[in-house]
Amino acid sequence: MGLKIVKRGVFQEADVRRFLLEEPANHPECTGTRNYRDVLSDLKAQIAANHRGITLLRALCLEYGLDVVQAYMSHIQRTAEAAVRALLVETRKRHGGSRLCGSDSMDDGSKISLTVTIDDDGSSVFDFSGTSPEVYGNINAPPSVTYSAIIYCLRCMVQSELPLNQGCLAPVQVVIPEYSLLSPSPTAAVVGGNVLTSQRLCDVILSTFGAAAASQGCMNNLTFGVPATEASGSRQEGWGYYETIAGGHGAGPTWNGQSGVHTHMTNTRITDPEILERRYPVILHRFSLRENTGGKGRHTGGDGCVRDIEFLQGMSVSLLTERRVFSPPGLAGGEHGARGANLWKRRLPGTGGDFQVLNLGSKNTFFVSPGDHVVVMTPGGGGYGSV
Repeated sequence: MGLKIVKRGVFQEADVRRFLLEEPANHPECTGTRNYRDVLSDLKAQIAANHRGITLLRALCLEYGLDVVQAYMSHIQRTAEAAVRALLVETRKRHGGSRLCGSDSMDDGSKISLTVTIDDDGSSVFDFSGTSPEVYGNINAPPSVTYSAIIYCLRCMVQSELPLNQGCLAPVQVVIPEYSLLSPSPTAAVVGGNVLTSQRLCDVILSTFGAAAASQGCMNNLTFGVPATEASGSRQEGWGYYETIAGGHGAGPTWNGQSGVHTHMTNTRITDPEILERRYPVILHRFSLRENTGGKGRHTGGDGCVRDIEFLQGMSVSLLTERRVFSPPGLAGGEHGARGANLWKRRLPGTGGDFQVLNLGSKNTFFVSPGDHVVVMTPGGGGYGSV
């Protein structure tokens, strides 16, 4: 179900409120969005950004003319296509004209398989046949995620400087099995596809081309907060916090992997400790590199991170992560990076501060009490080349 939030230049706030607050509240134990004011501000900021883009594009057309603007758009796409074709032709020569094959698995065992066939002129087929079926979970990824991963990886491997554009995909035909993990049914859950499966796609594509060992393969999504409440006709706003945590970058033919960085499909920056502790009832006890978690090799993978948060009040916590079962693979004889881990240090009452440590696996939602800790240990990157 869609909702048109701007009509004839007017923001439809009443409809947005009904959609985000009033209709969800009709269901038992539901109160709608946790913080309506923040969501409203986010929507208005996105609309303003789009409006600014429209204004700038119109100004460009007025200054140079529509024909000139469209011509240069075509020039940029043709330049990108030529650069990608050159990359694919060089890759074909380097591998003796043979097909390129690669695969990797999600923590639930679901497999992503890729076979790349390249013709003499650089035309190619990226075939994901052999990928596992749609899962009864949230790591399914719409086809757009696969296309985004392909265009990103191709742009990373092209040596020349060029703006990211659709021309990069002109030489590429993509084959994705219907009702698979990468082309699920319309009703499939896909929230993890954008933040987890996208990462695994990048690892598979880059390793298939021999470009880089696997990175942490995860965005290490951590959320916590309390829901909004309704009592006697009065609404008490809830709140929520969401962060993604860095890890190790995979090594490559000429470089060591970076430690404690985000890789591939994320560009978020984490909240400063002082701001985190001032705005939320938590204490950040540790945020550091996780030493010696990068895979060894001629070039070493980057180290992951350790993040230890204590909660000062009861609240809901959720983790959506990967690489807690299967390690990030090395490449060309390099060793695997270390797996990640998510731990719940639950304070035991009446013990003077003792903790029970629980392994949360890669995905979980749970309720913490005051004094409990969550420790997220992110994966390292794979190493490249034999020592």
